[in-house]
Amino acid sequence: MKVLNLYFTTSGNTEKVAFRIRDTVQQSGHEVDTVKITGKDMEVDILKYDFVFVGSGVYGQLPGKALMGLFRGCMQKYAGVGEIRPASPRRPSAQCAVYCTYGGGHTGMNEAIPAVKYMGQLFDHLGYTILAEWYVIGEYKTERLQEMSLSGRLGDIRGRPNDQDLKDIEERVKGIFRV
Repeated sequence: MKVLNLYFTTSGNTEKVAFRIRDTVQQSGHEVDTVKITGKDMEVDILKYDFVFVGSGVYGQLPGKALMGLFRGCMQKYAGVGEIRPASPRRPSAQCAVYCTYGGGHTGMNEAIPAVKYMGQLFDHLGYTILAEWYVIGEYKTERLQEMSLSGRLGDIRGRPNDQDLKDIEERVKGIFRV
């Protein structure tokens, strides 16, 4: 199985999750390409992968701008060559897991749901079966928002994602690959 592990991060929270996914997929015996989205001019041929993990931090209830730019480009490219069709027929061997890291300082996980749904739409349009949507708590790293790591709706989230959060991701990945 060919696996893509695609992610965007500014704080490093999502990268921690992406690296745990990478390591777990490799331990399961599958080939994995781990790609950090660095700008909107990137191109990734998603359709050459059987399974895609995609993740981002949450920025104003949406994934990072670079990821959104990449996805807009993919939608245009794939629509232009007929890979996006009415009723989005399923590709039998194409599956996806979508995740985000979030602080949820105001309304908790509700702030993260739109970001995950946004990311999932590209894959749904391409006919991938979305097997999982994961929400991983991540601390605020910028000094301006550090207070939100202590006083937000989720309580003290400093140090998250922590070892337990990453172990949970590892177990979820193992469950997908039944390791």
